Amino acid sequence: MGEYKRGTFSPLGSAQTPATQSMTQYQHLLAPLDLGFTTLRNRVVMGSMHTGLEDRFWHYDKLAAFYRERARGGVGLIVTGGISPNRQGWLLPFGGTLNFAGDVFNHRKVTRAVHEEGGKILLQILHAGRYGYQPFVVSASAKKSPISPFKPKALTDSGIEATIRAYVRCARLARKAGYDGIEVMGSEGYLLNQFLCARTNLRTDRWGGAIENRMRLPVEIVRRVRAAVGADFIIMYRHSLLDLVEGGNTWEEVVTVARALEQAGVTILNTGIGWHEARVPTIVTSVPRGAFAQVAGRLRREVGIPVVASNRINMPAEAEDIIARGDADMVSMARPFLADPEFVNKAATGRADEINTCIACNQACLDHTFSNKRATCLVNPRACHETELVYRKAPVRRRVAVVGAGPAGLSAATVAAECGHDVTLFDSADSVGGQFKVAMQIPGKEEFAETIRYFTRRLALTGVDVRLGRRVARTDLAGFDDVVVATGIRVRMPAIDGIDHPKVLSYLDVLQHKKPVGARVAIIGAGGIGFDVGEYLLHDSHHPLPLPLDQWTAEWGVDLHASTGGGLVPPAAPAPVRQLYLLQRKTTKPGAGLGKTSGWVHRAVLARNGVVMLAGVQYKKIDDAGLHIEVNGEARLLAVDNVIICAGQDSLTELMPAESDTAANTGGPRYHKIGGAALAAELDAKRAIREGAELAARL
Repeated sequence: MGEYKRGTFSPLGSAQTPATQSMTQYQHLLAPLDLGFTTLRNRVVMGSMHTGLEDRFWHYDKLAAFYRERARGGVGLIVTGGISPNRQGWLLPFGGTLNFAGDVFNHRKVTRAVHEEGGKILLQILHAGRYGYQPFVVSASAKKSPISPFKPKALTDSGIEATIRAYVRCARLARKAGYDGIEVMGSEGYLLNQFLCARTNLRTDRWGGAIENRMRLPVEIVRRVRAAVGADFIIMYRHSLLDLVEGGNTWEEVVTVARALEQAGVTILNTGIGWHEARVPTIVTSVPRGAFAQVAGRLRREVGIPVVASNRINMPAEAEDIIARGDADMVSMARPFLADPEFVNKAATGRADEINTCIACNQACLDHTFSNKRATCLVNPRACHETELVYRKAPVRRRVAVVGAGPAGLSAATVAAECGHDVTLFDSADSVGGQFKVAMQIPGKEEFAETIRYFTRRLALTGVDVRLGRRVARTDLAGFDDVVVATGIRVRMPAIDGIDHPKVLSYLDVLQHKKPVGARVAIIGAGGIGFDVGEYLLHDSHHPLPLPLDQWTAEWGVDLHASTGGGLVPPAAPAPVRQLYLLQRKTTKPGAGLGKTSGWVHRAVLARNGVVMLAGVQYKKIDDAGLHIEVNGEARLLAVDNVIICAGQDSLTELMPAESDTAANTGGPRYHKIGGAALAAELDAKRAIREGAELAARL
């Protein structure tokens, strides 16, 4: 096998054409990587994401189309969603496997699609261990995980040997299916991570105890896989650098394992951060960009094979900087390729401003995955629906008016224009963005500004006629063939005695109009908007956003030097700037409707800052003394300076014609409503952007 030689990076040359001039902006990121026996066209890894398409053979044509678009977009190396080596390793019942020769046919659809576009692809082998949501779960020890209802059985010695053989069989079949290699999933708290950590490995035999025994399983898997597949096959291992759980490994143990894996035959070391059960966020939008890259850099100085940095890297400038400063040889970005399959090509041709940036919301990717639904992307509804949501040139060019430049309207306008229609976008505000302009005010949601930047650029590129700063009447729309009403919502003010008191504000008064707020505040409504307002009011407006990395790590108790097991230290004591009460009429737990994979972060932030959360509240009146409420039959007075209303919205639909006044009767335009104008029960950007795109594609 040819050997990778660190330091063989070669920039793109001094004889510059216009194309290479734009590429040299990211010369480290876009440089080829010679692995000795094969060369990757750049340093960009599309990290593994479970889409839900892997689990059923009849979806593999869709899966192939999904990966084809990413390979065509220029990604150097793609890693599939996790595929189990056997039934015990299923993440979900009847999950995706590569166990038998008959499975090879479907996987060849995927590898053929990627290779036809000049890319390379690895199959990720993932054994869920105690994280499996199925009754056959096994682990190092019979210790139940907090995220699965099933208690695992401890693997016997013969069971461990059978598991190793399953990995080897899966790797051999991956080679037959045309994959360029495999990634062995050894992080995020899955089976191999469970063997590596004393937290979950309570064994006293040769597979437990000291790190040399705990690492025996992953090292033996790599050694036997390498012997089975030969020297010219990529083996990437995803290694946990910071477990972020009690009982996690120390840095010395992390390095010991990495060196042993290198000796066993690993080609590339990918990096994982945090177990799924960790109580530290690692990929949500409030995590600073590239927060963990320096940890990958420390590992890179301990081994001689390429190291990949991962987690919260979503734009080419950050990725370039990580490689340029020596923290990694490659950079893994998973969700950014849901958001924009053309990410690499846009960077390479000087069009980074056209990238549809991942905002790390998790609402359509991870939240879908953990709810057993097909993954997609809030900012790109075509993700994982490439064969179903197709933007084709329309056979007839129509004049389309879109009223409202929030997420729904921006999506409808740009897709309609891309499909060849003559589009005019109206909004009464002086800039586009709608509710995203509000959302980006929330600490940790600054990334929402990237979506506004993207759509602003798309409006220009697709030739949409943008008319701002004037409210539109129906008479202004008479000459159009179609009118898309995306006018959004108005804040609903609940019927409470004293609702017109001067201390009452709406959430738009606070977030958009920046009205002053006192030191003691009651927030009525504990949905997503209520939590957002709470986080906004806990932040000192004089402090910069997003939070600097050192402040964020102190807040969450993260030790990037991993001087303690798992990389955890006591978090810094909070210093809230206000006393908040978060209230709801429902008797359910406040925040129960927040995102599955990000809601716990918001609840933790408010709880840590002493926010009092009350459910089952009856609102009696608001007066100079404060907010009078009743909870469990007990009358209470909250002596607050302000009451902020986050209790729902109503659709703005004044432009919609009456049922009897239709285009069929009048010869006027066809009217459509989308987003908040169609359903205002809960602001939902995922639905709004999808509805806009789907409507525009079928006009």
